[in-house]
Amino acid sequence: MLSIILVIIIAFLAGMEGVLDQWQFHQPIVACTLVGIATGNIAAGVALGGSLQLITLGWMNIGAAIAPDAALASVVSAWLVCGPSGLSVHDGIAIAIPLAVAGQLLTILVRTIVVGLVHGADKAAEAGNVRQMEAIHLTALSLQGLRIALPTAVVMLASASTVQAVMKAIPEVITNGLNIGGGMIVAVGYAMVINMMATNELWPWFFIGFALAAVDKLNLIAMGIMGVCFALIYMQLTPKYNSNNSGSSEDAGDSLEDELDRELEDL
Repeated sequence: MLSIILVIIIAFLAGMEGVLDQWQFHQPIVACTLVGIATGNIAAGVALGGSLQLITLGWMNIGAAIAPDAALASVVSAWLVCGPSGLSVHDGIAIAIPLAVAGQLLTILVRTIVVGLVHGADKAAEAGNVRQMEAIHLTALSLQGLRIALPTAVVMLASASTVQAVMKAIPEVITNGLNIGGGMIVAVGYAMVINMMATNELWPWFFIGFALAAVDKLNLIAMGIMGVCFALIYMQLTPKYNSNNSGSSEDAGDSLEDELDRELEDL
């Protein structure tokens, strides 16, 4: 019972974070891990969250275009994988993609409703009614939370045997196709991220990372430590991050003294 309550709370927070972006509860790696902790199946939650996070790398809202909803896909699929149903991570990924599309439709519906609340908040602002403005704001946020919490609660009502029977009834060609499609989305997401970060200075480090990843004895912790060390070395050796490298220490000291003198003269 406690795990059910915790998962519903996580779902509610993930729904609100879809518009707040404050604590990133809607991100798959966070939502799935929290659901895994709540259900006592952390390993499956982390594995599912990491896989879904790769899929959602390229998902973003651009203008009025709303991306598929990662919150609903993460929480519901994590419950089905980490909860009593005990589905595999493979099945969880296949379920997450259509859930994300369904969540996208729910997002559009809720945001359409919120437009009316915004007009009400405008009228409250004109009247100087701060409490009414706060109430409308909290109501809009609650609708975003319920957008994820209610579908999650409905899925929880289904028994484990029912969920497993439904999964067995789905043809393998569909589940395999969804998994292949998810893999293609991962490649597109990586390409979009790399396109934003690609510079001549960073390309060598990009390929060094791939080379180190081929070493079997290096785990993720070792890779993370090496990445931080490489970043610190790069910042120390790059002139634009380290003014001491652009000239002698005496020249740097003189420039600082001259700048201080100018500041004092202005005073």
